[in-house]
Amino acid sequence: MDLEKQPQQPVAPADPAPAGIRASDADRDRIADILREAMAEGRLTAEEHAERVDLVYRAKTLGELEPLVRDLPVQDTSARRSSPAYGFDAEAPPGPAENLVAVFSSSTRRGRWRVGGRTNAFAVFGSVEIDLTEALFGQRLTVINATSIFGSVEIKVPENISLRGSGTGIFGNFEVDTLESADPEAPVVVVNGYSVLGSVEAKPKRGKLIANLHKQLRKHLGH
Repeated sequence: MDLEKQPQQPVAPADPAPAGIRASDADRDRIADILREAMAEGRLTAEEHAERVDLVYRAKTLGELEPLVRDLPVQDTSARRSSPAYGFDAEAPPGPAENLVAVFSSSTRRGRWRVGGRTNAFAVFGSVEIDLTEALFGQRLTVINATSIFGSVEIKVPENISLRGSGTGIFGNFEVDTLESADPEAPVVVVNGYSVLGSVEAKPKRGKLIANLHKQLRKHLGH
């Protein structure tokens, strides 16, 4: 029998992931990246983008995420996430992300709290404040993904860490005051994202480190 003349059997395509599978933080970040690119290209209005991103971070399963980008071209954003131009030359730390959402409201995280590897800050006609000056860092790299649409995201950091970032302001302001700590083991905070008719600002809280040193010195001297 001539094997070369045998008809080729069609290969069935791989089954897609069941829609009921629980979505991971990486799945949500991937969909949010696609939506951001679509808005930058003019495929979505700011209002449409805000509505879909809100649904992204509320989604529990892959089936809830897929319809949000069904009418959009899928782009590979993995290269940007791992390149130095994206803010840091490493993937975001694994583990669950903390979500701070302010829609016509405000959300604040301050005081003595343990910072996770990833935080998503999303403000639409609202404000998000993240104060890291008294926070406890459980890992060296902390990534904050900030989105502001007609709102504001303000991030304050102590002066003894490294602060880096990459983002875009569309009729808005995206500003990260870069810091490089003298300590090679100091925590690194990377702020990525964008603002539309709003603002994202990340900067050191001036004088916080000096005030803490003075306080410790007074305590040591018994005053």
